[in-house]
Amino acid sequence: MSSAHLTRRTLLAGATAVALGAATGTARAAEDPSLWREFTRSPFTHPQIPYVGRAGYRGGATRFPRPRTVTDVTDHGAVPDGSTDCAPAINRAIAAAGRAGGGTVTIPPGTFRIDGLIRIGDSNVVLRGAGSGRTTLYATKSLTELIGVYGSRYGGDKSAWSWAGGLIWLAPRARWDSLTAAIEAGAWPFEGWTGNRRDEWTPLTVAGPARRGDRTVTVADAHGLRPGQLVLLRVADDAGHTLLQHLAGGGPGPAAYYWDDKTKLLSYVPYEWPVRVTRVHGRRITLERPLPLDLRPEWNPQLTTHVTELTGSGVEGLTLQVQETPMSPHLLDKGYNGVVLQCAYDCWLDDVTVRNVDNGFGLVAASACTLRRTRVGGRGSHHPYFCREGSHDNLIEDFTIEQRTVPAPANTQLHGINVEGLSSHNVWSRGEMRMGTFDSHRGLPFANVRTDITVNNNGRHGGDANAGPLFGARFTHWNVRVTNGRAGLMRIDGLAPYSATVGLNTVTEFDQIDVPDFTGDLHSRLELYGTTDVVRPRNLYDAQRELSR
Repeated sequence: MSSAHLTRRTLLAGATAVALGAATGTARAAEDPSLWREFTRSPFTHPQIPYVGRAGYRGGATRFPRPRTVTDVTDHGAVPDGSTDCAPAINRAIAAAGRAGGGTVTIPPGTFRIDGLIRIGDSNVVLRGAGSGRTTLYATKSLTELIGVYGSRYGGDKSAWSWAGGLIWLAPRARWDSLTAAIEAGAWPFEGWTGNRRDEWTPLTVAGPARRGDRTVTVADAHGLRPGQLVLLRVADDAGHTLLQHLAGGGPGPAAYYWDDKTKLLSYVPYEWPVRVTRVHGRRITLERPLPLDLRPEWNPQLTTHVTELTGSGVEGLTLQVQETPMSPHLLDKGYNGVVLQCAYDCWLDDVTVRNVDNGFGLVAASACTLRRTRVGGRGSHHPYFCREGSHDNLIEDFTIEQRTVPAPANTQLHGINVEGLSSHNVWSRGEMRMGTFDSHRGLPFANVRTDITVNNNGRHGGDANAGPLFGARFTHWNVRVTNGRAGLMRIDGLAPYSATVGLNTVTEFDQIDVPDFTGDLHSRLELYGTTDVVRPRNLYDAQRELSR
């Protein structure tokens, strides 16, 4: 729905409907903050709160498709005896669904041992178990054993399996083949939409000037564009780093920041944003989501091709149980990883649990995906959730990070719900974090939302200094309940530029304490501080989704 169709009556009706939710956990009356009233007047251009009402699969769809069942893994030799290696049989079943043009592959109740990783490389393929409490895949090997050592493209002795790859790996077939070939050759790749060297793209057309929040853009030549097409918006920086300043909110602070030595951050530019075209009318095209940033001629905004995406695929109703091994020292993970979506668009996970993993659920150059009813448990993990390499518009809702079952070994690290590397407009909603934190690994992530979450804030963030700022503009923490009273990365009004912290209980600084990356006035907002479950709407994403209808 365009901004022209979001009338004041529609906005206020949606806000009222959400605000009528029953208050819980406090005797104090529900309160409607001024920030929410401001947002309803300018939802696409508010200075502190991003518009995320269309985050997730198919713009936040509440139901996932149920394609016809093509085959069952037992038809290909899988046996739920807990001892037979069923990975080849499961992958044969998935490949059969791909050859059929898509469909559902079912896994019955029971425990299926897998000595290899499970790959979904074709679009419209769904792997469906009988439920996370009934179907278990028991994994015995790490990605280091299965693929090889994966070093960091930025040097050092780090293992990139500390932030990449999964034992269930959803990625386009050709992209996965090129990634693993590069890893096996020791040529540590970029992992996103434009290939291992960021050169697998061709220009389609130049985009004219536009403003953040616009959905209609004028292009130089629309002949190569059609409704339904997924294109990549690429926006480059200039010598003065005015694009990076813009992503940080602009003004004296970002202008005074020294960008030139932030080599890791600079490697993330151009900013790449995949989006579907919904309408072509002459040289004017309409996009399915509002623009996440301004388009200015000096940034050479253009629509381009990209590697073929994985779309319409999902994993449902299963537990990935990894054999229990001790956690590795920090950044030396062997790759006992959970489920990763990579170069995926409009894909999903639902009712999926991972246990005893190094890293739980990953979004790597993934956009418009939904993770619903996911859970991380077992011996403890490095990154329970990671969102990186320019991942945008994703929704993680109804998620749980369990308390670890064994003490953390020395020299290991716990993060939490991570976002980094220019990732934007992602949402974490309705979560229970019995350990971890709201992690940023720097790299100027911007315009992300965490809402309606309970957290025992005992994790620590990471990120190299050369990755740049912890936060860009328009981070929003809305209705957050911190059970141990620690402020770090929860209350961000003194840390993140043009941010909003709304409905947070009283917290204090201890353990890891950060200083702002930018000098001067951060233009951040703090409202309903010292309250618990008072703010209305209770869930910022749900309320914004109502505005989108």
